Amino acid sequence: MSLITRRSTLLLGAGLTATLIAVDNSAATPAEADAAIAKFTGGKAAQNGKIAIDLPEIAENGNTVPLSIAVDSPMNVDDYVSQILVVGDGNPNPGIVEFHLTPMSGRAEVATRIRLQTTEHVIVIAKTSTGKLYREQKVVKVTVGGCGG
Repeated sequence: MSLITRRSTLLLGAGLTATLIAVDNSAATPAEADAAIAKFTGGKAAQNGKIAIDLPEIAENGNTVPLSIAVDSPMNVDDYVSQILVVGDGNPNPGIVEFHLTPMSGRAEVATRIRLQTTEHVIVIAKTSTGKLYREQKVVKVTVGGCGG
């Protein structure tokens, strides 16, 4: 019969902590962000415009950054925004969030809080039911404790 001692429990906890600390926190490369966008768009080019992004220029806490997106769209059965993709080119996983909309949404507006690892470009791509793609981006400077850097 094997007994779990306090020492073995502490060693297991220390090993788990070391493993969690060693997890790769590297940022995505611009190529990885571009690949996520290309997968979403099917490789088609997106037009600039029609998207309004409300995002702070400086985020004192990258763990909870408020984001609001509005896309100029009639949102009727014949023409509506069907998907919105948000990509961060400095996050470990560049695809931050994807929203799915229908004409019943009424307006092409979404709001959430996102997590940003570092100062980075936040890129928004909107896809319409007619196959049109729109793109907009904004740079957010993430600071630690409100100190610029």
